[in-house]
Amino acid sequence: MPHYHRSSFRTFILMMMALTLLVIGRLHATSNSRPPFNFTWPTKKASEVEGDLILGGLMMIHERQDDITCGPVMPQGGIQALETMLFTIDQINPILSSTVGFTIGAHILDDCDKDTYGLEQAVAFIKGSISNIDDTEYKCLDGTVPDVRNKVISGVVGASSSGTSIQVANLLRLFKIPQVSFFSSSPELSNKQRFEYFTRTIPSDHHQVMAIVQMIRFLKWTYISILYEESTYGIKAFEELEVLLAKNNICIAVKERLVKDSGVAGEAAYNGIVHKLNSKPKAKGVIIFGSDQEVSGVMRAVRRNNLTANFNWIGSDGWAGRLLVSEGNEPEVEGTLAFLPQAHPVRGFDNYFLSLTPLNNKRNPWFIEFWENHFQCRYPSSPPTPYNQNWQRTCTGREKLSPEGTEFERQLQYVSDAVMAFANAFKDMHQTVCKGQRGLCKEMVPIDGSELLKYLRRVEFTGLSGDRFQFDDYGDGPARYDLIHFKQVSTGRYRWLRVGEYHSGQLKLDENEELLFRGDQVMPPESICSRPCNGSQAKKYVEGEGCCWTCVECVLYQIRNPDDETQCSACPQGTLPNAERSQCLSIPEVYLRPDTGWAIGAMSFSTIGILLTFAVLGVFLQHNDTPVVRASGRELSYVLLSGILLCYMVSFLFVLRPTDIVCGVQQTAIGLCFSVVYAALFTKTNRIARIFRGGKKSAGRPGLISPKSQLVICGFLVTVQGLILLAWLWISPSVAKHVHPTREDNLLVCSSFTDASYMMAFAYPILLILLCTVYAVVTRKIPAAFNESKYIGFTMYTTCVIWLAFVPIYFSTASHLPLRITSMSVTISLSATVTLACLFSPKLYIIIFHPERNVRQALTVPTSKASIRHSKNNPPSNNGHTQNNGTSEAEPAKGLIALSAVQNQLLPMTSPSGDQQIQSQLLETEVGQDNESDLIVNVMTSGGTTSASRIQLNE
Repeated sequence: MPHYHRSSFRTFILMMMALTLLVIGRLHATSNSRPPFNFTWPTKKASEVEGDLILGGLMMIHERQDDITCGPVMPQGGIQALETMLFTIDQINPILSSTVGFTIGAHILDDCDKDTYGLEQAVAFIKGSISNIDDTEYKCLDGTVPDVRNKVISGVVGASSSGTSIQVANLLRLFKIPQVSFFSSSPELSNKQRFEYFTRTIPSDHHQVMAIVQMIRFLKWTYISILYEESTYGIKAFEELEVLLAKNNICIAVKERLVKDSGVAGEAAYNGIVHKLNSKPKAKGVIIFGSDQEVSGVMRAVRRNNLTANFNWIGSDGWAGRLLVSEGNEPEVEGTLAFLPQAHPVRGFDNYFLSLTPLNNKRNPWFIEFWENHFQCRYPSSPPTPYNQNWQRTCTGREKLSPEGTEFERQLQYVSDAVMAFANAFKDMHQTVCKGQRGLCKEMVPIDGSELLKYLRRVEFTGLSGDRFQFDDYGDGPARYDLIHFKQVSTGRYRWLRVGEYHSGQLKLDENEELLFRGDQVMPPESICSRPCNGSQAKKYVEGEGCCWTCVECVLYQIRNPDDETQCSACPQGTLPNAERSQCLSIPEVYLRPDTGWAIGAMSFSTIGILLTFAVLGVFLQHNDTPVVRASGRELSYVLLSGILLCYMVSFLFVLRPTDIVCGVQQTAIGLCFSVVYAALFTKTNRIARIFRGGKKSAGRPGLISPKSQLVICGFLVTVQGLILLAWLWISPSVAKHVHPTREDNLLVCSSFTDASYMMAFAYPILLILLCTVYAVVTRKIPAAFNESKYIGFTMYTTCVIWLAFVPIYFSTASHLPLRITSMSVTISLSATVTLACLFSPKLYIIIFHPERNVRQALTVPTSKASIRHSKNNPPSNNGHTQNNGTSEAEPAKGLIALSAVQNQLLPMTSPSGDQQIQSQLLETEVGQDNESDLIVNVMTSGGTTSASRIQLNE
């Protein structure tokens, strides 16, 4: 016997790691195994196929069992998957042999759907790699290389379950052995930093989860339960489901784990799960992410508890289409919708499998167990198993597998594609490395797993199913799913039928296949906790439930908050809820429109005033040079008429739709029109007062009483108001805004109307009104021939009364803005009307009805008493006549001349503009002659005022 020496410490480390994994798995398997029989179970077996490159295979030939290591044989996912691998090798070996000169062999083991047992079995795959590491350093005593060597596994096909694949992948990556799984779909396996050498032909469950959520949305379910198996496959899928369901506002009523990795649950555990599902009776839809064995236990529990009609299932690929679940549980499974990775039959496999018998299939050591299980008989000389002890009938060997009695696994394409992927990778690598040499070159003996992985990820081929295949960027198969539906096709006969597909992120249902749920119902059952509330109702959630609520009616003027459906929100001011109380609608704007009664009344009054103003203006222009017009002060009269006209026109501004510009114009126009009127009146009264007050102090003519001066004074007074208004407009501009006196009002007004700020516009005109009133009182006793103050005074008194009445009306109509605006308009027009009537009607009366009085003599009434004395005792005039008082007869003529001269100073006839005439009645005129050419005239008025003037006497 040869003696070996070891010179590589690395070999020792890898062996110890593998042995550690083996011991851990063995201890775990032993702790769960308590065989009730006296023979060895399970028996270590392997399916062998000779070839130049060996592929390892890890299949779940047997079901998982809690009390023993392996359970009964699995016909579909186990035996059929193994035979698919063997069939595919049979199909491709002739092609490889003829093209590249090598063949593929197989070494297939059983993992019994347990990760720990599968890990133990997978150690066999690395024995060849361990024993052949640095093989040149293993020498016989004579220095030759030993001939006894373990087979080197170039790649592994499997495992079926995600949990087992994760365990095996961690082992195989240590020895750089590529692994291609056909049923492991956990999203965790897409992480290539952890599972560098793992690849799979089936798509990741990430896509299946998205397909399931789209199905839930199609059924309009919002309240569902989830069962998921206690494995990487179930847990990872549930984690993704939970996130994606939450994003789509679908709530989870019950979430329960199905025991798997920690053992096999008993009937009591499944009964408890079913009762928890039934505790939420509104959640009729249930997603089950698990394997067929666990789901079969759930269905049996549903039947035991007589809850068949209470649930409708959404299935994953782990149990969809499996006889283990549906056989014997047809009423419970009826109506199930499930997703399977899209696969087509492997061409020729059905006939191949149906032709197999224990006699012609010696390479499958588990085929006799399948035969016994399928025909419920004991095959002669078969080894004992825990499941063939009670079968009394003996198999004859002449039994035949029939299409009717055989249910084929739908996903066998992925097993075939896994073998095809390795075959194409071997071929591509051989062409590159061996450069056309037939057979394996030394660069491929043993094969470099890291190099093989590169070729494996790049393969692209057409499989035995006829589908084109290639791996995606994550080393996963293409994301294509079939939607299958378990329904009753005839009385007592059920079938899984394809009713749609999920491809490229879209769910599409076949139009020719209708969905049929329990009780031949075409419409899917409801799976919602609470129906949506009306638009006028807010949700009040049930404590601890995310999809269960009661609907609470929102109160008046409220709608449900669009951003928070649990809250009622009051509609903003200016809006009201619609009839459905689902949204707030704007209240139509209300403002003083021209067609309203308030506006029509105000505009009618203003229109009449404008017509009267133009009529007065026309009369004055027509009699522009007559004494009455000249005596009234023509220039200021025209200014006064302009102000009155502006007052009337302001009313039309109030009926325009308020905008920022309209409000600004209103803000300035109101104060400006009044300032024009009362500035002109103030100038009139001030001139009269200054003339007669100046007469007491000096015989000279007072200053600034000419027409031009009067216009300058009036313009200055108006300019002051203009500056005030501009400053106010700059500091606090009036803008259009909506106000809401009541909840159902939406008034569009200028901001100045909502408070007392408009009184700013009246402050300066009020000051002018007060000053005019004072002047009117002061000049009230001036003789009528020289005095308008009586009419001005009456105008001011009436204006004050009008505005004193307006102020309380203005502040008391805050809730009735149309009335407030109308009252202001009428007040302004009324003030203008009073001014027009009081100041201009006496003049119009004379001009129109008594034109004979429209002469200068009528405006200068003779004196009631006159005494004319010479200051010196001059001789009598040439005519020699003297009066009784000793004066000559020529002196009265001089006296009349002197009187006329006084009146000319007060009423200058040369003034082209007709200054404001001050009409007075002279009570006594005393004339004295200072020299031959001058007279001194003292005028005593009815008020006791004396005015002295020096008059030159000439021709």
